[in-house]
Amino acid sequence: MFLQRLSDVCRTTSFRLAMLFLALFGLASLVLFGFMYGEVKNFMQNKVDEWVQREEQELARRPVDDILRRLKDRTIGEADAERSMALFDKSGARVAGTAISLPASIPDTVGPFNFKLAGIPGHTHFRGIVHTLSSGDRLLIAQDIGELREFDEVLTGAMALAGAIIAVLGLAGAAIVGAGAVRQIDGITRTTQDIIAGDLSKRLPTRGNSGDVDKLAGVVNKMLAEIERLMHEVKGVCDNIAHDLRTPLTRLLAGLERVQRRASSAEDYRQGVDEAITETQAALRTFSALLRISEIEDGVRRSGFQSVDLAAIVTDAVDFYEPAAEEKSIVMTVAVEGTPILSIPGEPSLLFEAIGNLLDNAIKFTPEGGAVSVRIKGGPRGTDLTVSDTGPGIPPDESETILRRFYRTERSRHTPGNGLGLSLVAAVARLHSMVIIIDQPDTGASVSLRYETKDAARPTA
Repeated sequence: MFLQRLSDVCRTTSFRLAMLFLALFGLASLVLFGFMYGEVKNFMQNKVDEWVQREEQELARRPVDDILRRLKDRTIGEADAERSMALFDKSGARVAGTAISLPASIPDTVGPFNFKLAGIPGHTHFRGIVHTLSSGDRLLIAQDIGELREFDEVLTGAMALAGAIIAVLGLAGAAIVGAGAVRQIDGITRTTQDIIAGDLSKRLPTRGNSGDVDKLAGVVNKMLAEIERLMHEVKGVCDNIAHDLRTPLTRLLAGLERVQRRASSAEDYRQGVDEAITETQAALRTFSALLRISEIEDGVRRSGFQSVDLAAIVTDAVDFYEPAAEEKSIVMTVAVEGTPILSIPGEPSLLFEAIGNLLDNAIKFTPEGGAVSVRIKGGPRGTDLTVSDTGPGIPPDESETILRRFYRTERSRHTPGNGLGLSLVAAVARLHSMVIIIDQPDTGASVSLRYETKDAARPTA
C-alpha cells in the first residue's frame, strides 16, 4: 500500500515539476559554488605567487654572497617553514636557508609550481619557484599551501553537505507537494464517483489557492451546477407538464363525454367541438412554448446574431402592447437614462419576444388605472433594460423559482397562462449573455435584463 501511494506521488505532475525545479536549482547552485570556489582559490594562489615572485626578483639580482648573508640572517632570526628560502649548489646540496630539499622534479616552465616534500613536520605541500643563478647555484623560494588545500577540502565538503541537504529538502518538499496533489486528486476522484452514482449536488474539492487544479475544478463545478439546474428543470418540467396539462385534458375529455351523452342537435355537437378545439389549442400552445424554449437554449441561433438597436426593439414592443394597456387604463412610459449601450449583438425577434413577455406579464398583473414603465439605463456594470409595474409584486422567496418552467405564484393561479413566459425570457437572456435581475420595489415588481460590459463583474444575486 505504501509503495503504491509512493508510486502515485512520483507520477503526479506536481512532484515532477518540483523535481525539475530542484534539478535546475541544484545545477544553478553548482555553477555558483564552482565559480565562487574558483575565484577564492585563484585569489589565494595569486597571493602565494605574488610573494614567491617578488622574493625571487629581489634575491635573484643580488650577488651570491648577499644571498647567503640574507638567508643566514633570516634562518637565524625568523626561521619559518611556511615561507621557505634555500640556496643549493650545483650538486643539489643545501648551502643555506630553510632546512628543505629541492623538489624531485622541476618543470621546464617558468613560474611557480606545486610540489610535495617530506621531512618537515606539519609541512608537506608547497608552491614555489626554482631560480638558477649565473653561478649555477639554485635558489628555492616556496610557501606552504597546506591551508589552501585544507580550504579546498573544507569548501568541497561544505558544498557536498549543502548539496545533500538541498537534495533531501527538495525531495521532501516534492513529496509533500506530490502528496497534496494526490490527496486532491483522490478527493476529486471520490466526488466524481459520487456524481456518476447520481448525486449531482456534489462539487469538486478546491484548496482556495487559485492553482491550476483549482481553476479547472472551479470551471467543472460551474458546469456541474448548470447540469444540476438543467436536470432539476427537466424533472420539474415533466412533473409540471403532468400537472398543468392534466386539467385541460380532463376538461377536454369531460366535454367530449358530455357531448356524447347529452347532445341532441347539430348545434350541441358544434359547441362541443369548438370547446374541444379551444382546449386542444391551449395544449398545443404550451407544447409550442416548450419547443421554442428548447430551441433558444440550444444556442444554434447565436450564429445568426447581428447588431440590433435595443431602443428600437423596446419602442416596437411598447407600441405592440399599448392597446392591451389602454383597455385596462394602464399608463405605459419609456425612458432612457445615462449613457446605455443601445447597439448589442443579438436576434431582434427573440429580444422582441422577451421584452414582449415582460410587458405582457406587467399588464396582466397590474390592476386597472396602474402604470407600467420601461427604462433603459446605462451604468458601470452595463446597460439595464427594466420593466416595472404597480401590480401585486413578486414574493421575495419566489424571485428565483418564477423563472422555472410552468411555475406560477399562488396569486396568478386564476390568471390565464401556462407559466412559460419568464422561462422563455430567461432562455433569451442566457442566449444573449444577459443577466436577469428581479428587484423588490415598494410597489409592484421590477424585472431587468442586464447586458454587462466586458470588465463588469457578474452580480452574485
